[in-house]
Amino acid sequence: MIDKLSQLKTVAETELNAVTDTRRLEEWRVRYLGKKSAIMQALRELSSLSLEERRKAGALANEVKDAFESSYKQKLEGIKQAELELATAAKALDVTLPGQPESLGRLHPTTQAMREVCQVFTSLGFETVEGPEVEWDYYNFEALNIPKGHPARDMWATLWVDFADPEKQRSMLMRTHTSPMQIRTMEKRRPPVRLIMPGKTYRYEATDVRHEWMFHQVEGLAIDKNITMADLKGTLFEFARRMFGADRKARFRCDYFPFVEPGVEVAIDCFICKGQGCRLCSGSGWIEILGAGMVHPDVLRRMDCDPAVYSGFAFGMGVERIPMLRYGIEDIRHFYGNDLRFLKQFWGF
Repeated sequence: MIDKLSQLKTVAETELNAVTDTRRLEEWRVRYLGKKSAIMQALRELSSLSLEERRKAGALANEVKDAFESSYKQKLEGIKQAELELATAAKALDVTLPGQPESLGRLHPTTQAMREVCQVFTSLGFETVEGPEVEWDYYNFEALNIPKGHPARDMWATLWVDFADPEKQRSMLMRTHTSPMQIRTMEKRRPPVRLIMPGKTYRYEATDVRHEWMFHQVEGLAIDKNITMADLKGTLFEFARRMFGADRKARFRCDYFPFVEPGVEVAIDCFICKGQGCRLCSGSGWIEILGAGMVHPDVLRRMDCDPAVYSGFAFGMGVERIPMLRYGIEDIRHFYGNDLRFLKQFWGF
C-alpha cells in the first residue's frame, strides 16, 4: 500500500506539472481528488490492513491527499494569474496610437422642428414662455372656458394625477395642451402681449401611426387693442410660407375650439401635388397644419382683460406633424423608437 501511494504521488505530480489551463486542471482534480480517485480508494482499503500497517499507510495517504490539495490550489492560482496577465496584455492601451474620436450628440428631429417654429414666431415679435407639465384643472380646462361636466372635455383624453387626499382628487393632471400658460402668464402681465408656448403634452389614448400618448405642441397668443381676424390670418400666412415654402397658399375653414370664437382650421395647399390631390393630402389638395381663432370673451375676462377694450387671437399645432409632412414620415412612433437608422437621417439638417 505504501509503495502504491508513493508511486501515485510521483505520477500525479508529473501530470500536474504538464497542466497549462483550467480545463485540464479540473480533469486532474477529478482524477486524483474526486470521490472515485485512487487516493480515495486507498483510504477505503485501509480497513483490510493490520493495525500497524493501517497506521503507517493511513498517515501516508492523508499526507499524499493534503499534498495533492495544496498543489492543486497553487496550480490554480498560477493559471488564473497567467490568464489575467494574458488578457491584460491583449487589452493593453498603446498610447502611441491616435485617440478614438468621441461621438457627438445631435438634436432630435422634434427638437429641430420645435426650434424652427419658435424661431419663426420670435422673428415676428413673439416671446417664448414655458410652464409645468403637471397642471391644475383650473388652468388646463376651467380658465379656458371648459368647465366641469362640459362635453368639450371629451376632446382631450386626460391623464389625471391621483392624490391620497380625497379633496385633491381629479384636480391635477398631465397637461393636455400648452394653453394653460396663456392664463398663467396673463395673471402677471398686461396687454399688449405676444406669446408662444412650446412643450410636451399628454393624452390618454391608444398609440397608432398618427397618435402618441406624449407629443409636443407649440401654441400662441396675441392680445392687444383692435386685434382682428386679419391679424391672425396675416401671422399664420407668414408662418406657413416660412415653414413650408414662399409659394404656399393657406385656407381657413370654420372649426370649434371652446376657448376661441370664431374658431378656424388652417390648411396649406399640398406641396407634393400642388393642390391636385395625392396620397399625402388624401386627394383633397390641402393639408391641415393647425387650429386657431379669436380669443373667446369669457377667456379674456379670466385674464382680467375687458373684451370691450381688448381682443386677441390664439393658435396651436402639433410639432411632430411638421417633419412628418415635410419628409413623408408615415408613423409618429418613429420619433420615439430610438432607432438610429431613422434619427441619423435628420442629423444633417
